[in-house]
Amino acid sequence: MNLAGTPPQRLSLMSVVGARPNFMKIAPFVRALNRHPGRFEHVLVHTGQHYDAAMSDSFFRDLAIPSPDVHLEIGSGTHAAQVGRTMIAFETVVRDRRPDWVVVVGDVNATCACSITAKKEGVKLAHIESGLRSFDLSMPEEINRMVTDRLSDLLFTTDEIADANLRAEGVAEARIRRVGNVMIDTMERQRATAAALDPRRLCETHALEPGSPPPPPLADGAFAVLTLHRPSNVDDPAVLRALVELFASEIAARLPLIWPVHPRTRKQLEALGLWQRARDARNLILTEPLGYDEMLRLTLGARVMLTDSGGLQEECCVAGTPCLTLRWNTERPVTLKEHGGASVLVGNDPVRIREAFRAALAEPRSAHRPPLWDGRAAERIVAAFLEMTG
Repeated sequence: MNLAGTPPQRLSLMSVVGARPNFMKIAPFVRALNRHPGRFEHVLVHTGQHYDAAMSDSFFRDLAIPSPDVHLEIGSGTHAAQVGRTMIAFETVVRDRRPDWVVVVGDVNATCACSITAKKEGVKLAHIESGLRSFDLSMPEEINRMVTDRLSDLLFTTDEIADANLRAEGVAEARIRRVGNVMIDTMERQRATAAALDPRRLCETHALEPGSPPPPPLADGAFAVLTLHRPSNVDDPAVLRALVELFASEIAARLPLIWPVHPRTRKQLEALGLWQRARDARNLILTEPLGYDEMLRLTLGARVMLTDSGGLQEECCVAGTPCLTLRWNTERPVTLKEHGGASVLVGNDPVRIREAFRAALAEPRSAHRPPLWDGRAAERIVAAFLEMTG
């Protein structure tokens, strides 16, 4: 009860996930809400933007996320098709449930689509992971971020650079709440579970080719990890061909290179006749997409990470794993070396990647934890909503 003796207001929240990058961000938020029974009515909506069980269901299991209350089953398609179908389906859910707030995370198509729908229905909107900017409008995620932030009533940020981006766009100070990074909440909660896994065993378990030769011993600090999925890296045949040749002939020659292959990337490799080259390369270890704990285990043990994933940049920063970011820009500059992090931008230029890889092999690990990246970001987010309940 408050000072006047009246019971606190119960707040109705509807949170949205659509694809794998969202799951690690929503899990700590759901747990933080559950620590306050009776204060919140919470509905979890899964749009189904990732329809492959290996890319979706395993993360719900690993992170102990409750089954969604609503599953829209949107599936794959063009950006316009996904956004359009999501808006139509989500509109019905919002009209039926009438939440006080819709809470979206990250920058996938579901984030943008549900943000637009919420505002058209007159529902307040909160965005977890606001203010990240790559300033590259060729990235669909950048458009999703900008639209979502423009519509949001409450913007939860990860760091001071994100705050500054929002201020420069005219966002009122009262709407900005720096809370830290919910991705790191999940990382810290799962760290011990991940650390107990055996890298060699998980590579054997998730081998892409049945009957593949067993991988070599994979001691911590004695292997590299690769992830690749962005259109800038996998859609241009010349770019992908040059990258595969670099990974197969040079990177894997220095260290065993573990490559969990994204379904979209495998499709491109096969279409371009590159699958055989990757499969036959010595010390290039191809696996299925991995669950969260398994991927975190590789991040914690890798000598070098090569990735175009934003979330892995953040985890490498805290773990101290040297990270070669296979992009020409990043919406997470706080993870870059010039801000104390572990990441360097190398794009998809084989010369730059080769040079940066050699430099990374000679560098000591150096963990960096930006302010408020302490595993308690979700608690701060829920505290902001608790303030509204009296």
